Amino acid sequence: MNWDDTTDTPAAERLVGASADRDDQAVEAALRPKDLGEFIGQEKVREQLDLVLRAARARGATADHVLLSGAPGLGKTTLSMIIAAEMGAPIRITSGPAIQHAGDLAAILSSLQEGEVLFLDEIHRMSRPAEEMLYMAMEDFRVDVIVGKGPGATAIPLELPPFTLVGATTRAGLLPPPLRDRFGFTAHMEFYEPAELERVVHRSANLLDVEIDTDGAAEIAGRSRGTPRIANRLLRRVRDYAQVKADGIITREIAAAALEVYEVDARGLDRLDRGVLEALLKLFGGGPVGLSTLAVAVGEERETVEEVAEPFLVREGLLARTPRGRVATPAAWAHLGLTPPRSGAAGNGQGNLFGA
Repeated sequence: MNWDDTTDTPAAERLVGASADRDDQAVEAALRPKDLGEFIGQEKVREQLDLVLRAARARGATADHVLLSGAPGLGKTTLSMIIAAEMGAPIRITSGPAIQHAGDLAAILSSLQEGEVLFLDEIHRMSRPAEEMLYMAMEDFRVDVIVGKGPGATAIPLELPPFTLVGATTRAGLLPPPLRDRFGFTAHMEFYEPAELERVVHRSANLLDVEIDTDGAAEIAGRSRGTPRIANRLLRRVRDYAQVKADGIITREIAAAALEVYEVDARGLDRLDRGVLEALLKLFGGGPVGLSTLAVAVGEERETVEEVAEPFLVREGLLARTPRGRVATPAAWAHLGLTPPRSGAAGNGQGNLFGA
């Protein structure tokens, strides 16, 4: 239902990774809602954005610039397309990493039509010269194009038609205050509740012509890590299983059996997540242990453990980051069905030998 950016990190290869690969993008294009009424979840954001867009239409003006922040897969790209549709305007899509020079941005801005929506994904990764050019474009609808070099360089002002910039970021803290302050409306996308994800699964199943019952949708939603993109990906894999191993109808039993094949457990943990927890519990007694040591034990790169596995484990309350290293919580022991060591037996000091 609601999706966002593409990345080449290891998360993109995981069934429960929130980033979109090419297959996801192809399916998402067909599943995306077309207006705010179809968009599921993010109630406060939808209500506030609806007011912004209605007021702009009533004034006959372009909408204020919009900044959308939040984890991948929650609906930032979808909302940008809805903004354009609600305003009856075309949309231009690009990303921060694609704009390496101010000239790249000037070329895009100078070709915009009046009222057009410019969607800039991962805006925090834009180059600094382009970022500074964007300040003036957002505020004054003007850019200065530099012609020539050295003492003979001349700045030629270029007027721009009014447009709406929709910026999306997974790391709002990396945006400099001058850029953040130029957005008229800022919204943070929250993770979805299971009940909302059930509605996402039912809607997507209907569009994909897949028969699914309430319990089957609930089973998929419960393993989707609060992210619609993951819910849709799991639905497609369960659909495949149901078609091959059953009568094509998705029930709770079929969904659970399918996701067991794909190694996604009842809380949405996959092989990498469980590998991190098992190493932490079985090899290091629950910690504390340094990140580098934990990564070696799992057989993964340090960055993969820190950026791909840890955020969800921390959010689920299964792992904690401390100054001494990573520590498992009681919930982690319970989830893996293991018994915590007696008081004093855990944390055997190994964490002190390595950097956290």
